[in-house]
Amino acid sequence: MEDTGVLLMNIGTPDEPTVESVRKYLREFLLDPDVIDIPAPLRHLLVRGIILRTRPQKIAPNYQSIWMEEGSPLRVYTDRMAAALQEKLGMQCEVGMRYGNPSILEGLQNLKKSGVDRVLLAPLFPHYAQATTESSLKHAYKQLSEMEWSPSTVELEHFETDPSFIEPLTRSIKPHLDVDTHLLFSYHGLPLSHIYRADKSSSHCQKVENCCSIPTDANSNCYAHHCTMTSLAVVDALGLDDESWSQSYQSRLGPVKWLRPSTIEKVDELTERGISKLVIVSPAFLADGLETLEELDIEIRKQFMDKGGKEMKLVSCLNDDPDWIVGMSELVKCALEEKNDL
Repeated sequence: MEDTGVLLMNIGTPDEPTVESVRKYLREFLLDPDVIDIPAPLRHLLVRGIILRTRPQKIAPNYQSIWMEEGSPLRVYTDRMAAALQEKLGMQCEVGMRYGNPSILEGLQNLKKSGVDRVLLAPLFPHYAQATTESSLKHAYKQLSEMEWSPSTVELEHFETDPSFIEPLTRSIKPHLDVDTHLLFSYHGLPLSHIYRADKSSSHCQKVENCCSIPTDANSNCYAHHCTMTSLAVVDALGLDDESWSQSYQSRLGPVKWLRPSTIEKVDELTERGISKLVIVSPAFLADGLETLEELDIEIRKQFMDKGGKEMKLVSCLNDDPDWIVGMSELVKCALEEKNDL
């Protein structure tokens, strides 16, 4: 019987909260054609000529404000997740960041050294997107080829409505809600060009009313559809009415058109409606990092309070929550069983 190992792939983080480390991380991240999908000369001009000249200085202090004693929160929580999952499953679990360290190459090398001959490639993204899931898998296969290592591989697919994900997510949200609280699902944003490209019919996404909430073959790999289905599954489990929750997208970058409404727009709209108690959850992230701990818990909190809000709570990412570790272990087992590999 083959010896199985798991590679948990997350997006990545700078090694240190310094301008130079942030610049190095952003260079690798933003020059990936799966992230900024414009012609290479324009991408390099935008990233090297504009973004890298100013953005590292702006966001390095943001990283400093959330940095943990053990290091970057995203890396700390992802490492804890891997350790807990390894203990639960009894199989080796390594972390590989798509950008930064530990790299996907390093994770694969560790699995190879330990004698693993079957690898579950597990992108830590509940919702499929070219810029996250696809980029991580492509890079993993590239590294395997360059290593000249050919273990049997299995892929963990997106799991936006799987009970193993929805149930621990719902349990993490429920304690923060009361009768006069509004729940906001804030997902990471994505350029509309990525959404259109995922439409297999070229006539569904953004062209059919309520397109994101209608499951079809056309949007089976659509990020916005997956996000909406997660929201609807949680709302159903919590028994919320339509007026007590909203959905938005955060972390916009660059001049292109992105999914809307933005979280900034939505928070302004909610305060104008008289919402004074807000709970925010960001299900696109399984481990807390800059986008949750700084962008939401600091920047968006300040905006909400400045606009007249009275109370805002941020639901932590699932991180290494015991309920989530149980859920993730079930996802892993199911992925392997489907391939008759367990």
